[in-house]
Amino acid sequence: MRLSLSAVLMIAFGTHAAFGQAAPEPDFRRLEAEIGAANAAPGPRTVPGRVIPVPDTTSPDFRNAVAAPYRVPAWNANPPDAAGWKALVDRLAAAGAATLPALREKLNVTSEAAVIGGVKVFVVQPRTIPEANRNRLLLHIHGGGYVYNPGEAGTLEAILMAGLGGYKVVSVDYRMPPDAPYPAAMDDATAVWKAMLGMQKPQNMGVFGTSTGGGMTLALMLRAKQEGLALPAAIGLGTPWSDMTETGDTYRTNEWLDNVLVSYSGYLTPAAKLYAAGRDLKDPQLSPINGDFAGLPPAILISGTRDLFLSNTVRTHRKLRAAGIEADLQLFEGMSHAQYLAAPNAPETKEVFGEMARFLDAHLAR
Repeated sequence: MRLSLSAVLMIAFGTHAAFGQAAPEPDFRRLEAEIGAANAAPGPRTVPGRVIPVPDTTSPDFRNAVAAPYRVPAWNANPPDAAGWKALVDRLAAAGAATLPALREKLNVTSEAAVIGGVKVFVVQPRTIPEANRNRLLLHIHGGGYVYNPGEAGTLEAILMAGLGGYKVVSVDYRMPPDAPYPAAMDDATAVWKAMLGMQKPQNMGVFGTSTGGGMTLALMLRAKQEGLALPAAIGLGTPWSDMTETGDTYRTNEWLDNVLVSYSGYLTPAAKLYAAGRDLKDPQLSPINGDFAGLPPAILISGTRDLFLSNTVRTHRKLRAAGIEADLQLFEGMSHAQYLAAPNAPETKEVFGEMARFLDAHLAR
């Protein structure tokens, strides 16, 4: 018998658990018997309903992000047609871009639109580049589920890397569905990387991105290998969308706990279908976890304990290690998917970009 959510919550906490109040202690003896019986045979794990508190082990600034409600309609959007997608994406992009001038000013960073390799990009850099990074260059591939963050809105992570890490960054404004499904985004990222190989030595360059940007960074490495292009000295993978097939433990264990992505059945499923445009989701250019990682550059991977993509990140890390690649996995307490991008002033965000900057510094030539 499958219990309803309300019934399970009643079993676990009684009928008087309320939002904003500490849940009473569950009746452990009753739970011990009922949940023990439900898990007496091998198979899927049944757990009692739970109210999970905001951890007090995070910084106050980051705790606000952890406690925030779901972002509607960003997490569960599924517009009925292309026009609906475009309207939603444009509205969210305008709101996101409006916050960036103040952040650039605070971090003493500039951003200029340009065209590299025939593709629109933004060149983001500190007003004063540290001496150690004068001959270094990073390619940034933004996240957003292949549909969000066109234009300037996609430069948030590049601004944080430039300001907190001290690097000059080229952020690619790749084409996206519904107008431009796969392979447009990968064609654009590849064209920019080819052009950058004429701007700087590959051993002086890195590639990084979060979520979709992390998945595309991996896919770019696989494509560059296939096309015989030089690879960068290191890559940064923020909670990469490395598998589009909803494979992995935390797609279930962190569902509804992650307050950014929330559930794969939200916007991620329709966004994946929009991008793939009928292509097999197991294709390594869509789900690079299925590719050959041999010969890839050293990688740093970032995720959090509440991240829906934690399993994506862990599985990618293990596969890199199995291929003999140096890979550094950094996990953060209480963090949902890419939440460091939502809390630019939090110590955790500074730690994320500090870790990534140090990793790049250790592997990029000068």
